[in-house]
Amino acid sequence: MTRLSTHDAIIIGAGPAGTSVALTLARRGWAVAIVEKSEFPRRKVCGEYISASNLALLDRLEIGDAWRASAGPEIRRVGFFSGEACVEAPMPHAKEGPSRKDGFGRALGRDILDLLLLQAARSAGAEIFQPCRAVAIEPDGDMQMVEIQAKDEQETTMLRAPVIVAAHGSWEPGALPSQLAKTNRPSDLLGFKAHFIGSSLAPDLMPLLAFPGGYGGMVWADHGRLSVSCCIRRDMLARLRKHYGHDGHIHNSPEHHSYVSAADAVVRQLMESCRGVSDALEAAQLKGSWLAAGPIRPGIRSCYQRDIFRVGNAAGESHPVIAEGISMALQSGWLLACELADAPRGRAGREAAARRYEAAWRHLFSTRVHAAAVIAKIALRPGSAALMRATVRNFPQVLTLGAQLSGKTKPVPGFA
Repeated sequence: MTRLSTHDAIIIGAGPAGTSVALTLARRGWAVAIVEKSEFPRRKVCGEYISASNLALLDRLEIGDAWRASAGPEIRRVGFFSGEACVEAPMPHAKEGPSRKDGFGRALGRDILDLLLLQAARSAGAEIFQPCRAVAIEPDGDMQMVEIQAKDEQETTMLRAPVIVAAHGSWEPGALPSQLAKTNRPSDLLGFKAHFIGSSLAPDLMPLLAFPGGYGGMVWADHGRLSVSCCIRRDMLARLRKHYGHDGHIHNSPEHHSYVSAADAVVRQLMESCRGVSDALEAAQLKGSWLAAGPIRPGIRSCYQRDIFRVGNAAGESHPVIAEGISMALQSGWLLACELADAPRGRAGREAAARRYEAAWRHLFSTRVHAAAVIAKIALRPGSAALMRATVRNFPQVLTLGAQLSGKTKPVPGFA
């Protein structure tokens, strides 16, 4: 049996990008459907930090107060942990915002943030299809048909709308026109994330972690949870897993071919390569399991292709070294929704909205994407850790400058 449902817009993915679009359009009177494959609440591989420049947008989305009530402490210092180096500098203050007290960013777990946003979208009138996976998109005159399948059910539902928005990220495999092809390369960056409790890291400090083959970050989130996330090259991870043998001791002899888990290899690399991490996690306890995802696909992609709009990482992705993923997701969804809501209905209106949206996207995000690529290239270059340590030790103000270049103080258009 097949059901048919017609809407003004169908959003594929209920992360911050998708719900930002859905909320804004629903509050403009649009009939919106959200298709999300996972059950909520759910954890995600994510640094979880949100810059203060997003607070006005969170207020407009009507979750600002709930976010303030749950998020972790203000991050007033940015740091650098690599080898024996533990350097810190002031986090730049976001001058634009709902109030002076909102000048610094904070972190909130994705299990909480995404549920807050989805509940707000449901309250605004969006119809939620969850857990459901979009499996096909086909043209239907001036409309498009999206075939979705519920988890563990044979029934198929067809959703019909003139506007389709891909908000499924860049890691999502599948056959949709907006999904990226999966390839495995030695240089691929794989993402890892875990929460710890009982850490000794200063509550207002967010350090960048630089280690052989990767980079990462740490930040206090909600409910006393320290969020630790990192990226590591696929080939380096394979070497580390073999290097550390199955019994917890390092083996260099050829007769040992056992592998530790990927998570164990990542933890050991972090603890042995960054004294600041080792000190911060010495008495801490892992809360929940490590998560893994990837490969990461940084770069700028088309914002509108084959009649599908893209937001969040589907539109473009910065290296997570700058901790701006959630900010870019929320803001790109807002930009698209504003252009769509103000455009005339019909194909000509959609194409005009797409041109304006792409121009706005590049104006707001291209600098931080390119800056992140430069920083990540330096961090990943063999032997560059010593140079980075020397530079940061002698000129700690580069940490503040890097935070500014990453967009942490840049106001969202329409909220200045």
